[in-house]
Amino acid sequence: MALQRKSLDTKTVQRLNRKARIRKRVAGTAERPRLTVFKSGKHTYAQVIDDVSGKTLASASTMAKALKSATKELKPADAAKQVGEAIAAACKAANITQVAFDRNGYPYHGRVKVLAEAAREKGLSF
Repeated sequence: MALQRKSLDTKTVQRLNRKARIRKRVAGTAERPRLTVFKSGKHTYAQVIDDVSGKTLASASTMAKALKSATKELKPADAAKQVGEAIAAACKAANITQVAFDRNGYPYHGRVKVLAEAAREKGLSF
């Protein structure tokens, strides 16, 4: 089912359609929650979600107090790397080792790829 919204631009509608196709296959459980990524023009956000209970188990972003000052002067890709490391640390603290990666309709390139690789380097498996 394709989305058709007049208030959104074509690129956004295409991303939301890709997101809907991906979400048909990717779901988070208590044993393997879903790691989802969102990126705006300036910031990068990551959440680990248990879709069965509907709860966010861990989150990290460039807007979080711990990362805001550290990522202010960095390029977006470098900031995304720090978000990936932070989400992996938050997952370790919550006893999560495996996740299902949800790129949220974005291509696996640039900030999304850097975030995923940084999370893998810090011990998160997906």
